[in-house]
Amino acid sequence: MKNIQIGVVVLLALFQFNCKDNKKENTTSKETSEMTSDSVKSVLETKNFDTIIDGKKVNLYWIENKEIKAAFTNYGGRLIGLWVNDKNGKPTDVVVGMNSAKGFKTSTEPYFGATIGRVGNRIGKGKFTLEGRQYQVPLNNGKNALHGGVKGFQDVVWNAEKTNENTLVFSYVSPDREQGFPGNLSVKVTYTITDDNSVKMEYEATTDKTTIVNLTNHAFFNLNGEGSGTILNHKLQIYANEFTPVDEGLIPSGELKAVKNTPFDFISKHTIGERIETKDEQLKFGKGYDHNYVLNGTKKNELNHAATISGDKSGITLDIFTQEPGLQFYSGNFMQSKNTFKSGAKDDFRTAFALETQHFPDAPNQPKFAQIILKPGEKYHTVSYYQFSVKK
Repeated sequence: MKNIQIGVVVLLALFQFNCKDNKKENTTSKETSEMTSDSVKSVLETKNFDTIIDGKKVNLYWIENKEIKAAFTNYGGRLIGLWVNDKNGKPTDVVVGMNSAKGFKTSTEPYFGATIGRVGNRIGKGKFTLEGRQYQVPLNNGKNALHGGVKGFQDVVWNAEKTNENTLVFSYVSPDREQGFPGNLSVKVTYTITDDNSVKMEYEATTDKTTIVNLTNHAFFNLNGEGSGTILNHKLQIYANEFTPVDEGLIPSGELKAVKNTPFDFISKHTIGERIETKDEQLKFGKGYDHNYVLNGTKKNELNHAATISGDKSGITLDIFTQEPGLQFYSGNFMQSKNTFKSGAKDDFRTAFALETQHFPDAPNQPKFAQIILKPGEKYHTVSYYQFSVKK
């Protein structure tokens, strides 16, 4: 009997100890979570964005939900950091960027995280014709114009309004003939963190003269986290049966080419690096992947399911849904270790990728492509979702 009593006492003591230990562990876990959440915002300092550019006030902005925190600046309408939880519950910054407005302004890569316009991607020789009149955009990419010319939307200060904890609205009026484009173009871009852990990007525009518009966002992603190294082991699936082949200046020929039996076939999942060094004329022209994919109409909630990509280390998965017909896949081929990110890492070769929803490049000069013409009285409106999840 005495032995039984002693056994009961020992069991009760062990139970009590375990309860205390679990309580302590839960408390520590909660404290760590809260501490980590607070530390996310400490990565960026408001004072480093509190400046004046072109006579306009620049600021740092945050929007968030319980799972995602996103940082923006109105200089270039930029997404400059995006923290989502990895497979271990650790907040991971999956969008690369600088830690100051000055860092973005002096960067040798002008498009990190920027809202792109008036016309995303390339215009051959910077020329296009509307209603019988030819227009010229300044050349800034060899013999061609890229992302709106020398001073596109990435280099202007947008008006910004945070309408709630989840939503930030950028607006800008591009004056008639800015960078050679006709018409006063009123643009509004709304970034929202949604309940399904998406970054919703909603683009709107109106004009007082016939013009061309193709807006997008140029976030550079590394789903293993900024500064974590190569993106070549990310697994990518693009829901496209065709792409638009290009010449040496990356201007489309106008044809649609099947991806089957080429290194451009991501209909099923492949790592980015699996075939990137294949001897292929198109890969040579782009120095890797820098091509527009023709989305094949795979749908979810009436949107084109454009791509699915996963970080090999983090387990973080990104699904892209869009109303746009195309997706530009860029594998970071021109990153040259010349700029320093907010993590302290350099922008080394192929350590970030871009997947930009869009109409096709050089559309104004390609009659077979869907056109990007906007007329007075019409409204440009398109929506894309970048949805995050975790595979453990």
